[in-house]
Amino acid sequence: MITPEEKVVIYEAAVAGNNNRAGLAAIRGEGGVRRLSPEETAAADRLIASLREKGIFLVTVLSEDYPEALRYAPDPPLLLYGMGRRELLRARKFCIVGSRITPPWAEKVGRRISEELSERFTIVTGLAEGGDAAAIAGALPRGDLIVVLPCGIDGCYPAAHAALREKVLAKGLLLSEYAPGTGTAKWSFHQRNRILAGLSEGVLVLSAGKRSGALITAGRALDCGRDVFALPYNVGISQGEGCNDLIKAGAYLVTSSSDVFAVYGIEPREREEASAEGDEGRILTYLRENGETHVAALAGSLSLPIFETSALLSSLEIKGLVTKTGGNKYAALS
Repeated sequence: MITPEEKVVIYEAAVAGNNNRAGLAAIRGEGGVRRLSPEETAAADRLIASLREKGIFLVTVLSEDYPEALRYAPDPPLLLYGMGRRELLRARKFCIVGSRITPPWAEKVGRRISEELSERFTIVTGLAEGGDAAAIAGALPRGDLIVVLPCGIDGCYPAAHAALREKVLAKGLLLSEYAPGTGTAKWSFHQRNRILAGLSEGVLVLSAGKRSGALITAGRALDCGRDVFALPYNVGISQGEGCNDLIKAGAYLVTSSSDVFAVYGIEPREREEASAEGDEGRILTYLRENGETHVAALAGSLSLPIFETSALLSSLEIKGLVTKTGGNKYAALS
């Protein structure tokens, strides 16, 4: 049930187009929230009815389930458009983002972290390739997932992720501050990032170059007083320069979900670890101690035939214990 007060917000934010702090002046009257005229009420009712027919619900800054963390963040939207599981708005939330160009190993690490964090948090992210897609892949099986769009709630950016958008809609929640039919603009991504950060207790950056949009989300998180986390990278990897800079500036270094859980005093759930014995165990131990290694160098160091080393690495990769990092090199994941 939408209250008369909420209907005023809907009118000003959606019909009059004042979906920001500037709209508060029009919403407030001398005695509190102003009254709508009959014409304004009719316009708001028509909008609400048309959105409901499309499966879209509205959450105003006066709604009981408007996320409290976002309500008190700088410049929150007065109105959110939603599709999917509205109850996730009340859940505890954590944001995972990354640049569109994220190394395969970082995607795998991010997917695993997202999967494990989704046992305790609703994961918040965008719909882009790379880091966002990895966060979605990890959280999607449970469905405790919120994807915030930089376009109208009925849109999809990038268009190539239309199928992924439908999977999120089927199991999680889509959110946007933009009305149906609204396209993207350069500034709409920055605006979207403030919602990602504002919704969440913390933000984990999986990948970021020096000028990555993921760094904007991290900056927004700091503006909101949120915790910032980052995946560490080897020196010289451009996709990780922003992450390393965040860590230098005081962000939490993260290599597993346990690093995040520890900050919030959450005891991780016990899980059965994949085993690696014999030559698999030797390879895993070597990679843990020596870092990223070419398969030929690894075979030579362990006195194993290259073809056998490659087969063992494939087995370890299937178990989720190692990942190929490019150029026929491998690194341990745990």
